[in-house]
Amino acid sequence: MGYLAGTIIKKNKENPMASERHSWMLILLTIFVLTINSSAAESGGIAVYWGQNNGDGSLTSTCETGNYKIVILAFLHVFGCGRTPQWNFAGHCGDWSPCTKLQPEIQYCQQKGIKVFLSLGGAAGSYSLCSPQDANEVANYLYQNFLIGQDGPLGSVSLDGIDFDIEGGSNLYWDNLAKELDALRQQNEYFHLSAAPQCFFPDYYLDKAIKTGLFDDVFVQFYNNPPCQYSSGNTALLFNSWNQWTSYVLPNNTVFLGLPAAPDAAPSGGYIPPEVLISEVLPYVKQTPNYGGVMLWDRYRDVLSRHSDQIKNHVSNYALRFVRAVSDAIYPDGSAALRHIQKKPY
Repeated sequence: MGYLAGTIIKKNKENPMASERHSWMLILLTIFVLTINSSAAESGGIAVYWGQNNGDGSLTSTCETGNYKIVILAFLHVFGCGRTPQWNFAGHCGDWSPCTKLQPEIQYCQQKGIKVFLSLGGAAGSYSLCSPQDANEVANYLYQNFLIGQDGPLGSVSLDGIDFDIEGGSNLYWDNLAKELDALRQQNEYFHLSAAPQCFFPDYYLDKAIKTGLFDDVFVQFYNNPPCQYSSGNTALLFNSWNQWTSYVLPNNTVFLGLPAAPDAAPSGGYIPPEVLISEVLPYVKQTPNYGGVMLWDRYRDVLSRHSDQIKNHVSNYALRFVRAVSDAIYPDGSAALRHIQKKPY
C-alpha cells in the first residue's frame, strides 16, 4: 500500500492530468467499497408477516429458506388505554403453550442476519392510545419486554424492531408512541421502527406518525385498496400511488412494495403474478432512491404459492444503487450518495 501510494504521488508530480485521473479513481473506488458494504445489507429484500396461521411453519423453517430480509411477528393485538397486553400468533403459541418457546427460533433467525420485528395492531384486535402518557407507558412496556433481552412474553429476546400496523381504533397519539420509542432506542442499542399504512393516501391512522420521519421502513399495503393497487393489465394506479408514497417518505428511509403472496391473501385485490412483478413492476419501482424491497402478506400464503421463491432474485437493487452513488459523486450534488452511505445500519 505504501509503495503504491508513493508511486501515484511521484507520477502526479510529473503529470497533473494523471493526478486528477488517479484522484477520481481513488474516489470512485472508495465509493464503490462503501456502497457495496452498505447496499449488501440494505438494498432490496423481502419482508414477510408471520404468525397468523399454523401453516406458516416455524420461524426456524421460515428463516431457513433464505428468502427473507425481515420477518414480522403478527400481532400484539391488545394494548393501550389500561388494557392488559395480549398477543395472537394463531396456532403457534398462546395460553395453552407459552410463546417463550419462540426465543431460540427468533435467535436462530437473527444469527442468520434476518431481522425480526414485532407488529402492533392488525385488522382485528382491541387497541388504541388514550393520551401521550399512555403512549409513554406502551413504549416502556415494549422496550422492557421485547427489545433489551429481559425475560418477556417471547423469552429473553432483543427484537430488531417494532412495526405499526394500525388499522382500527383511534388515530390519536401514534406519533407520540413513535417519538417515545425513538427516545428509548437512542439510549441503548438501535432498533428499527416500521409502519404499514394502507396505500390510500394519506393513511388515516398513521399519517401523523409517519410525518415524524422516525420510521426506518414503511411497508405500504398496495392491496385491498382498489384506488391505488394493481389490477389485471393496469399498473397506472399502483405506480401513481408508489410515486406519491416514495416522494412523501424521507429519502433516508425505505419504502417497501406491500403485496399479497397469493390472490386469496387479499380478497379486494392487489395480487401481482410473479411474471408481471418481475417484468413490469419491479423494474419501475427499483428506480426510486428509497426503494427498500417487497413486503408480503403473509408467510402462510407464501408457503403455498412459493411467491418469494420466484421473485427473490429480482428484488435486490445493488447495481442501480452503485450507479447512482457514482453519478452523485461525479456531479456537483452528491447528497444522495452521502445519504446512502450514512444511512442507519440495517
